[in-house]
Amino acid sequence: MQYKKLGKSSLEVSVIGLGTMTWGEQNSEQDAFEQMDYAFSQGVNLLDAAEMYPVPPRPETAGRTETYIGNWLADRDCRSDIVLATKVVGRSDSLSGAGHIRGGSRLNRDHIRRAVEGSLQRLRTDSLDLYQIHWPERATNFFGQRGYRHNPAEDGIAIADTLEALGELVAEGIIKHIGISNETSWGLMEYIRVSEQRDLPRLISVQNPYSLLTRQYEVGLAEMGLRESVGLLAYSPLAFGVLSGKYLNNQLPNGSRLALFKRFSRYTSQLSAAATGAYAEVAAKYQMTLTQMALAFVCRQPFVGSCLIGATSMPQLVENIASHSCELAPELLSDIEEVASQHPDPAA
Repeated sequence: MQYKKLGKSSLEVSVIGLGTMTWGEQNSEQDAFEQMDYAFSQGVNLLDAAEMYPVPPRPETAGRTETYIGNWLADRDCRSDIVLATKVVGRSDSLSGAGHIRGGSRLNRDHIRRAVEGSLQRLRTDSLDLYQIHWPERATNFFGQRGYRHNPAEDGIAIADTLEALGELVAEGIIKHIGISNETSWGLMEYIRVSEQRDLPRLISVQNPYSLLTRQYEVGLAEMGLRESVGLLAYSPLAFGVLSGKYLNNQLPNGSRLALFKRFSRYTSQLSAAATGAYAEVAAKYQMTLTQMALAFVCRQPFVGSCLIGATSMPQLVENIASHSCELAPELLSDIEEVASQHPDPAA
């Protein structure tokens, strides 16, 4: 397993990180334990959670994923060997579906402290290695929204106020490092500007979608991340499983995420299907699975700190983790770019 330092910190994370958002909905606690045991045995040291997990977010299950992780950490007595990351929900609205958390979350001092205290209790730890803002407070582009979305009248809690609240928790030793998620170029630079101006903690990571179907991060954010030493934690590297190829030819396997939850339509357009089919042909040409190629493509990017995989079965997990050692030949990479030129930005 390869490891990378995240941002300007001394934190070293495995190039494959383990996403956890299905635990407590599609996966039982026993499943979660089995996944964590195997991932840990393969050198994966990054566990990424969120206070609202599992998804889809529901009042009955909120926090269950963190509880599973906390129970595993206590049972295996391996907290010091794990880079533990979680998130506070952003501003609650109809898009997020997280209005049940604290009666409507906001990114202010009170909500962030209450969120941290809840996560620490469920995770059975006294500190977090990485604490992330799950999505912005302001109205802007995230969760696959296209077009111009910014509305200055709906900015809400200022980034400076959010950063001040996080700074207090860092000063108290409750969280060690901070990150953002589902952010824009402006948001990233505003966090950096405010931290420098007010001598507050500096970001070490941004967790945004990045995959063969979603490469917008490369334009703007990638350069900022590299120049400002903010590592990408790439989520949905398989585009909700679409880039495994299991949904090709209009297939909808029983028990799959897209069969169970109709809300996950981000990667299911005809454009995405056409691009996925073309990428599948490239993988077959080089005698690789589409999953291996898609994940190896993400892992090799210089701006990626860790590729956050997720799995609902052990065979999926084994294949996903093994992808970090797959080499992509120059000819294969050229073919990928040819597909990308024919199917630009099929998803957001």
